[in-house]
Amino acid sequence: MKIGILGGTFDPIHLGHLEAASAARRALSLDRVLLLPSRTPPHRSIEPRASAFHRFAMAALAAAERDMSVSDLEVRREGPSYTSLTLEALHHDGFAPAELFFITGSDAFADVGTWHDYPRILQLANFVVVSRPGAPRVAELIPNPQSPIPGAPTVYSVEADTPNVSSTDIRRRVGAGESIDGLVPSSVAGHIRRHHLYVPAPVAAVL
Repeated sequence: MKIGILGGTFDPIHLGHLEAASAARRALSLDRVLLLPSRTPPHRSIEPRASAFHRFAMAALAAAERDMSVSDLEVRREGPSYTSLTLEALHHDGFAPAELFFITGSDAFADVGTWHDYPRILQLANFVVVSRPGAPRVAELIPNPQSPIPGAPTVYSVEADTPNVSSTDIRRRVGAGESIDGLVPSSVAGHIRRHHLYVPAPVAAVL
């Protein structure tokens, strides 16, 4: 069994996330892809705009459209959503490191040296770095690379022309009343509209 894992704040989840996961699934013949919304992103200085409940709900809607699965493993856990703790929890559930393929973008992986439990984290799962054409090679992103250990998890590079979409821009568009069609799955766009996510808070009238 080969399990792809795409973690993230997903505030909101968008087509860039999903296309990266799909590219990894195709390139490595993954049996299953698991979307894993974080509760408290350790590398963000500000709180997510949408609650963990809404971010999980949007990930679940996106997963249903793409034949993927969603997990509340990090949403349920208190404290920072460290990837190493998540991978260890999956080990306790019976998954071997060689069965796990953690999917990330090249921008995020460029900071892998600052991740909690680095460099040991690279032995907890395979890492799949999805990059747009022309991005730096994976070997250039790993600080102080070590010699590979035979039979141990490794780092894979997948090049894919994924949509240039960001959650920040989607939140800005919603707040400005602009369309987000083609940027998020239709079910996610509906959830955002239905629950009035990312819209400016009403300004109280001064009497």
